[in-house]
Amino acid sequence: MQGGRPSVLHSTMGVRSKMLSRRSLLAAAAGVPASLQRRRSLPAPPNIVLILADDLGAWMLGCYGNKEIRTPNIDLLARAGTRFVHHFVCTPICSASRATLFTGRVPRQHGIHCFLTDKPIQDPPQGQKAPPPSFAKEIMLSDILAGRGYRCAYLGKWHMGSDENPGHGYSFTYTLVAGERRYQDPVMSLNGRTIREKGYLAELITRRACEFIEQQRPGQPFFLVVAHLNPHTPYDGHPAKYYELYRDASFESIGWEPAAANALREKEYLKDTVANIRRCAAAVTALDEQIPPLLASLEKQGLRDQTLVVFTADNGFLLGRHGLWSKGLASNPINMYEEVMAVPMIWNWPGKVPPMAARPELVSFYDFLPTICEVVGVAPPADRNLCGRSYWALASGHLRDLKQPWRNLVFGHFRNTEMARDTRYKLILRDQGQGPGELYDLRNDPRERVNQYDNPEFVSVRQALTKQLEEWRRKYT
Repeated sequence: MQGGRPSVLHSTMGVRSKMLSRRSLLAAAAGVPASLQRRRSLPAPPNIVLILADDLGAWMLGCYGNKEIRTPNIDLLARAGTRFVHHFVCTPICSASRATLFTGRVPRQHGIHCFLTDKPIQDPPQGQKAPPPSFAKEIMLSDILAGRGYRCAYLGKWHMGSDENPGHGYSFTYTLVAGERRYQDPVMSLNGRTIREKGYLAELITRRACEFIEQQRPGQPFFLVVAHLNPHTPYDGHPAKYYELYRDASFESIGWEPAAANALREKEYLKDTVANIRRCAAAVTALDEQIPPLLASLEKQGLRDQTLVVFTADNGFLLGRHGLWSKGLASNPINMYEEVMAVPMIWNWPGKVPPMAARPELVSFYDFLPTICEVVGVAPPADRNLCGRSYWALASGHLRDLKQPWRNLVFGHFRNTEMARDTRYKLILRDQGQGPGELYDLRNDPRERVNQYDNPEFVSVRQALTKQLEEWRRKYT
């Protein structure tokens, strides 16, 4: 108890039980017949709510194995739906990764290669001043859905240029103005009009999202992106109750290490690693608490069964693992460790997506747009040279609908660094093979401790993955 109020974990227990356990978990688990495993045409385009976190690795969530950071609502969302165990971003940095998520294209195609900032650094390269002019002509998922008759809304962090006026088919926007990173009393842009808000950012975004949902009616599909800043730095400004949860946490299971010699961005957080993990964990749990109000709004409007809810993040995070704090630019040279590449991908849709399911296939951020296109019954843009594939058959459990066996191979690209990863091995090339390389046997070395790049026993593996990476680079440049 704090000040006579229930703790944060108990304050939503009844709401969670009502919204998820009663309907999505128990009803779905007990009432969905085996025949739903066979492909059925969707009766109508579903509503889509995409919840996008910032700087949240899959490994940081309870449903992905974390024992110390509390995420009960996200975990329940996963249990009531389908979780992709091996889901990866293409680029472990915010702006470039978001551009891939919403366009289905990779940095060499859409032109955003790093995070956007007014003050990029030259040595080593960090940041990009603006998207290329061609980015305005990119076809985003919202453009496609708006053309399909969807009402599209974007709330929260945009960070792909034109933050105050995202465009791309969004008829309602509530976005952080460029450069704004305050969690308390933030400056926002409401449909292009700058306003100073009062309150906690995550709750302000959730409130606007609920208001949008409550304006919707059956028969008019909508696409709602709820793009939280949590748990991105700074770690101050969150309500006190979340810090209190972790006041005495030791985080012994996190696996953090002393600062590495090549630590780069945000290495100052490694001066007191445990204290800063506590603060980050508070931001994660604060994010987790935003899930129940969204689901309650869908229930209230009678829209829950017609709404696909997706939870993911724009890139992962290290939190002291490998002696590094942040993401791809946590080190020099750029890293592509599992912690920064693997992000959650959770699908929840009562009656359409199997509950309590975990898909083992390797899927990527660039697969999201083709997948949603299949869900709503439209073809992806034919002239965009997309490298992604639809995984709707995997998410829905209709494995017989796969036109060919799923190829368990994903790729990454961040500036001069590239990745090819299959179910066992991960190859990292820099400067197209001219820089220092890495090769990990993830089955025997899941924490990527032993670099086998120069080990003669792994030459055939290195050559095979190099060839596949070169083909991918050549085809999608």
